[in-house]
Amino acid sequence: MKKVGTLILMLVLVGNYSCERDDLCPASTQTTARLVIEAFDVSIPDDSKNIFGLRIEGIGNDGEGIGVLEDFNVISASTLILPLRTDADETKYKLHRDFSINNNGTPDDTSDDFTEGNEDIITITYIRDDVFVSRACGFKTVFNNVQITIDAEDLDDDEWIRSIQTENDNQIIENEAEAHFILLH
Repeated sequence: MKKVGTLILMLVLVGNYSCERDDLCPASTQTTARLVIEAFDVSIPDDSKNIFGLRIEGIGNDGEGIGVLEDFNVISASTLILPLRTDADETKYKLHRDFSINNNGTPDDTSDDFTEGNEDIITITYIRDDVFVSRACGFKTVFNNVQITIDAEDLDDDEWIRSIQTENDNQIIENEAEAHFILLH
């Protein structure tokens, strides 16, 4: 029995010393940053303003929805944190304000349900630059020359997003420490 205990102790010691510092990626290491947008009141641009009933859905290459962002399914928020695609130079989102589902008076029949609220579509374009972080962490993507536009096809005279302004002319996204864009609504 003593041999088994000694063998286990030796395996634990060898296991601890066989990992090199570069084999583990610390949680504090910066990885691919997400886009941070702060929402402000269009009539008082210095005042932060919540977006009520906010639902954000990604849009795929075919123009179809690809799913609701986990933390943005009918919430109130003044800060939007959006992941950008690392496999393309463009990301699209549907930003739906005052989102709700109307059951059309038939709560047991979902086939006639429809959504209510106001949806605007934004397109985010950028130039990707993959940067080597370390052997353990691999690469991260830095997004350069980031620009956001409100989709022209969505212009139906009821846009709730009045404008989106950049913090810098050549906006670079490589950390999430502060806002990259300001959304006025």
